[in-house]
Amino acid sequence: MIDLYTWPTPNGHKMHIMLEEVGLDYKVIPIDIGAGDQFDPEFLKISPNNKMPAMVDHDGPGGESYPMFESGAMLLYLAEKTGRLLPSEIRARYRVTQWLMFQMGHIGPMLGQAHHFRAYAPETIPYAVDRYTNEAGRLYKVLDTRLGQSEFLADEYSIADIAVFPWLRSYERQGQDLDDFPHVKRWFELISARPAVQRGLQVLSEKRRKKTGFDKKESEILFGKTQYQR
Repeated sequence: MIDLYTWPTPNGHKMHIMLEEVGLDYKVIPIDIGAGDQFDPEFLKISPNNKMPAMVDHDGPGGESYPMFESGAMLLYLAEKTGRLLPSEIRARYRVTQWLMFQMGHIGPMLGQAHHFRAYAPETIPYAVDRYTNEAGRLYKVLDTRLGQSEFLADEYSIADIAVFPWLRSYERQGQDLDDFPHVKRWFELISARPAVQRGLQVLSEKRRKKTGFDKKESEILFGKTQYQR
């Protein structure tokens, strides 16, 4: 059994989808990031960077409980554990790893900044809005070029696709239009139709934000002194 500490964000949905794809039993433990659950001392023992998702595999290496944080590492771990969605052949394996790192280093951080400055910043900063909207568009073009060459990011469906897909669900908030990226749109629709993906997106769906932006308390927790206190 895996205890999954999560919330319905793109990074949370990576793990929901992965666990549904590989069929491992897991228990959802909500971490309400707007309420500050991520600062609970018990959670920080698992995720010292106060970020979700995190997990504890109670059937980890050697049969012992094994805690993990960082969604990219968790995807690699689950792929290794189950022998699924990560090829064993060295060239294919590192093709997947490259695109996974592309998500971790570019798609997540840059699209996250586009979200922030377009929807969450307390004031509109045109330079920041333009900077990250344009960078989001550039990254969509990188994906579109690749997906014009291959059905999936690393030839076959893999943890790379699982990592990228949730971040593109809010393309409109990032100032993008999927019609401008036909290969991304084809891929997006293909991933969306997978039963495991659909099940994963339902995890904590009742908690998904119904509004754009955060109230004053949530903003203080996520972006203010609570986040940065030492």
